[in-house]
Amino acid sequence: MAVKRDRPYVQFNFLVDLGDGNTEGPDAGFQEVSGIGMEVTVSEYRTGNARENSVMKITGLNKMSDVTMKRGVIGSLNLYQWLDDIRNGNQNALRNVTVQLQNEDHTAVVATWKLLRARIIKNTNGPFNAKGTDVAMEELTLSYERLEME
Repeated sequence: MAVKRDRPYVQFNFLVDLGDGNTEGPDAGFQEVSGIGMEVTVSEYRTGNARENSVMKITGLNKMSDVTMKRGVIGSLNLYQWLDDIRNGNQNALRNVTVQLQNEDHTAVVATWKLLRARIIKNTNGPFNAKGTDVAMEELTLSYERLEME
C-alpha cells in the first residue's frame, strides 16, 4: 500500500484508529503522533577457536519504541476507559492501533503503521494555566508488541 514518490508527504494528513474502527470525529482527532519505531537488537558472539579475532553479529529480539499521542481535552472518556480496563488487569484489553498517512487531497492512504497488541502505559493531562491562551491537552503513551508497515 505504500506509495513511493520523489517528494515527501506533508506531515499533517494522518488518521488514527485506536482499535475501535473509528477514524472520524474528535475521539480519533490527534494533533501529534510521535515515536513510531522499531529496533533489532544484536548479540555479539565469538567461538574460542575462531581464526579471526572479531565477533559475529547475531540478530536478537525486536524492540518497539513507545508511541506518544497528543490531543486537546474534549471531555471524552474513551482513553480513560481503555486505561482503566488495562490497569484492572484485563489481558484482553490490548488493541491494534493504526496510523494512516494520507495524500495531500485526502483521497488515498499512502502509508500505514500498525501497532499490534498495544496498551496505554501512561496518560497525562494538562498543563492547566489560567493566564495562558493554550489549549488544554491530554497525552497518552502506547506500548506495543509488533510494528507492521504497509
